[in-house]
Amino acid sequence: MIVLSESLQQEGAPQRDPLAIPRDLVHNSSMHFTFNKFWKRYGKFAKHLMKVKLKKYTKFLFVRDPFVRLISAYRNKFEMRNEDFYRRFAQVMLRRYANQPTPPASVDKAFTLGVHPSFSHFIQYLLDPQTEKDMPFNEHWRQVYRLCHPCQIQYDFVGHLETVEEDAEHLLRLLRVDNVVEFPSSQRNLTASSWETDWFSKVPVEARRELYKLYEPDFTLFGYDRPESILNE
Repeated sequence: MIVLSESLQQEGAPQRDPLAIPRDLVHNSSMHFTFNKFWKRYGKFAKHLMKVKLKKYTKFLFVRDPFVRLISAYRNKFEMRNEDFYRRFAQVMLRRYANQPTPPASVDKAFTLGVHPSFSHFIQYLLDPQTEKDMPFNEHWRQVYRLCHPCQIQYDFVGHLETVEEDAEHLLRLLRVDNVVEFPSSQRNLTASSWETDWFSKVPVEARRELYKLYEPDFTLFGYDRPESILNE
């Protein structure tokens, strides 16, 4: 998106290589025309313009197997040092489910002591009614149907992370920008669907079934099979 917007310059010319863009800039809202900026810029005309954009623009969405997405969120936010997520979520899980009434004050101290919520604690947190009484699910584990509203927005293209390179190539051709940017192939350690059995092995079967109910609309809407091997042990 940054490459296509030409918002990042390198030696007076737009940056054309997505992999050369620093990670902190990718997640920096100053690089993107966000919803808040749109609202502030157009004021009372924003609602009308949004309707026009939703009708005229190409709308796309990329989805992922819901359970694999949860494993990935856990790995990224709780197995890596992240002070913000540790304070906002990990400490809550440790207090509620890990018998840690006074968890370490910082993520560095927690990692030094080897203290962090387990994947089972994370699933307990998602299933706990108190969680969403306190605040809505974070975007990294909120159901996609609640996050992107596919029943209200008529998406023109829905891609899958499992086939992201092929789907992205098709989308870029559809948008007629395949001559401007190429979706980079990834060599990173991506969470694989084959890992599900191992990750859920310590989660009680009843909790797995409850979790499936919580995320069932995403499985159904986006063509993912019910994970029978995990739910019927």
